[in-house]
Amino acid sequence: MQNWAERLKDYLSGGGAVFFGGAGVSTESGIPDFRGKDGLYNQKYKFPPERMLSRTFFNENTKDFYDFYREKMIFPDVRPNKAHFKLAELEKAGGLNAVITQNIDGLHQKAGSVNVVELHGSVHRNLCMECGAAHDIGAVINAAGVPRCECGGVIKPDVVLYEEQLDYNVTIKAKRLISEADVLIVGGTSLAVYPAAGFIDYYTGGKLVLINKSETPYDGKADLVIRESIGEVLASVIP
Repeated sequence: MQNWAERLKDYLSGGGAVFFGGAGVSTESGIPDFRGKDGLYNQKYKFPPERMLSRTFFNENTKDFYDFYREKMIFPDVRPNKAHFKLAELEKAGGLNAVITQNIDGLHQKAGSVNVVELHGSVHRNLCMECGAAHDIGAVINAAGVPRCECGGVIKPDVVLYEEQLDYNVTIKAKRLISEADVLIVGGTSLAVYPAAGFIDYYTGGKLVLINKSETPYDGKADLVIRESIGEVLASVIP
């Protein structure tokens, strides 16, 4: 067994771990990332993706927003992969305190994880902007054009768009979990998206593990860096 696998197993044996994940966790389920070679930001559209996923664009071009959002941001038939299932198993066994994710796909919950902190919201939660009524993802997928509530109000996905701030209570919880973690495993993220990436600075322990195929700005601060598939890594160390 590779040296990194032995070290990671040793780290996890004492419990108290927290997992912080990004888009790379879900790419192994077939969901494209944002900044990769074939990612969302390297494709051609009428408007830049960053603009189409902004609050201003949502307000001013709601139909165009939903045309893009339904095609490129919602993947209702995608299933969890090895990484999602192994993290759920680790939590059930008592070795993982929480999953903190930048993803909005809900795959951690589908795999069985319970304590999931969604920094950027979820496509599965949608709220009427007029009356506040909650709607499931079907209200967005099945709508012709702009989805609307029974009251007539526009339904907005409960996801954090550009120009919007992260939910205060969610960020407080994420920072607390990271600061109290004995082991912090960071996987599938380039740690280039702020403010979320900066949450890593709240970790003060000595077992920072980075699992990512490419370099990150935090590689020099990590106690263990693994450049392998996150699903294969977790499958090799979690029985």
